[in-house]
Amino acid sequence: MKNHLSRLSRRTAQFLQAVFLVAALGILLGSCDRLRATPINEVNTSPANFDGKEVVFHGVVTELTRIPLIDMKSFILKDESGEIAILTDHDLPKSGQELSVKVKVQNLAIINGEPLGTTITEIERQEWAIKDWINRTVSQAASNLPRLIK
Repeated sequence: MKNHLSRLSRRTAQFLQAVFLVAALGILLGSCDRLRATPINEVNTSPANFDGKEVVFHGVVTELTRIPLIDMKSFILKDESGEIAILTDHDLPKSGQELSVKVKVQNLAIINGEPLGTTITEIERQEWAIKDWINRTVSQAASNLPRLIK
């Protein structure tokens, strides 16, 4: 009986270690782009300061726009500081999806420090599939727990 309990404890400990490792990896990987993200409001209030620069935004997709006649797609990304329209050549993300996106800020002209024709164009996207992966992994581990206890 004592041997069975020690084996149970070892398996349970291994299971818990795996769950904590997955959670820690998710937190570490998930926070990288968020830490270097530029608040949307900074670009909205001073687009001339970002002219020609690449920045990373992190937020939630709120609106999608597709104009098929001119093959134009855009989406609105919202963070705690504001929201911004982003032009894209990629597939549109899903509304409500959390993502980080690297963009290029361009102004048609800057006259006396005032930008004209600011466009924000997507370069690359980091979708937060890591959350889904963590949820699936933890669910699978939890469903395997009864087998581990036997």
